[in-house]
Amino acid sequence: MSDLLWQKPGVTVDADIQRFLAGDDVLLDREFFLHDIRASAAHAQGLRNIGILSGEELAGLERELAALADDFRSGAFVLDERYEDGHSAIESRLTERLGDAGRRIHTGRSRNDQILVATRLWLKEKLARVAALSRGIAKVALDRARAEHDLPIPGYTHIQRAVVSSAGMWWAGWAEAFIDNAIRASDTLKLVDANPLGTAAGYGVNLKLDREHTTQALGFSRLQVSPIYAQLSRGKFELAALEALGGATLDLRRIAWDLSLFTSAEFGFVSLPAQYTTGSSIMPNKRNPDVIELMRATHASVAAARTEIEQLLSLPSGYHRDLQASKGAIFHGFGRGLAALELLPALLANLAWREDRLRAAIDSGMYATDVAVDAALAGVPFREAYQAAAAAADSAGQGRTPEGSLAARVSPGAAADLRLDLLQARWDALATA
Repeated sequence: MSDLLWQKPGVTVDADIQRFLAGDDVLLDREFFLHDIRASAAHAQGLRNIGILSGEELAGLERELAALADDFRSGAFVLDERYEDGHSAIESRLTERLGDAGRRIHTGRSRNDQILVATRLWLKEKLARVAALSRGIAKVALDRARAEHDLPIPGYTHIQRAVVSSAGMWWAGWAEAFIDNAIRASDTLKLVDANPLGTAAGYGVNLKLDREHTTQALGFSRLQVSPIYAQLSRGKFELAALEALGGATLDLRRIAWDLSLFTSAEFGFVSLPAQYTTGSSIMPNKRNPDVIELMRATHASVAAARTEIEQLLSLPSGYHRDLQASKGAIFHGFGRGLAALELLPALLANLAWREDRLRAAIDSGMYATDVAVDAALAGVPFREAYQAAAAAADSAGQGRTPEGSLAARVSPGAAADLRLDLLQARWDALATA
């Protein structure tokens, strides 16, 4: 490991202690390294603007930072245990190539400042991806709601057959859910879109840093003004980002549960493309819906990451090393969550309904609610209509069809009035938000 910036003369660094302090920083910082390089270039430009660096020094730093980014992408440079973390690796490389100019890159910064801005840029990128994926999922659901609006399917409450439903209603539910998920991710992105670069370890520095320049150079919408709030927001913003992701993975989990049931032999309502199933390692007669089962498990990782960060935040104001642990939480939470969401649009676009099994599952009792409502419309008090319909549930389907039941479901949003135009308008507005 290279010399530590903070190492004091005459003090030997204990290797075991240092390993504990470093933890997984080097491995995790690989995820944020390019963002740290980008922020370091913006910081160097700001130092040039206030006279700390010369124009020639800035040009050298920008050149070497760009070369380091290229080397990292190609694998020519590996962030490994030679370095304490990503920040020290950047400074070491720049010092090796540029001497004193490389050593000046850390002027006016702290390691906390560096990882805070790097993870902030990373969170913006990930939230934009959650929003984009949610838009894509909602579009698939909207398109299929239109195409299959009158396809009857059984409707369940308490996992018991309840009423006649439609594929249009099923799809419209997921369309509206993921429109909301896209909005939530975009709104959360706006929250975290604040530049913390130049706040150091939470108290500023004795330099008139050009924070306005770095805000613009890094594409932040606003400056995070208070250095103390920059520290208070660390963990708080990560928590908000995971909550936005969690809204989408919660819905993913419930879709996966529906498909887990619908693809079972007992239901048999849906068939999946072969690539979404795997063979059993011991039972030759079956294919397993492993993809949707692992999708179902994904929210657990997001929820665990959220809990980990929430527990970290039982701290007084100011910077604390505990907060370094938030890197692993967001890395694992977004890593698992986004990987699952990436697969969902194609899965939804390609699943196929088995119409024969759907119709066979619609029994007479599923018309009992229709019978009760019809009687209420004819003037029978609903309590009496309900009791009569319950007593005659076995014959409630006589003279009725699934299509007739759906055509009579005229309440706003129900099968005969899906209001897909309203959902489409909300979806269209996502692109201009």
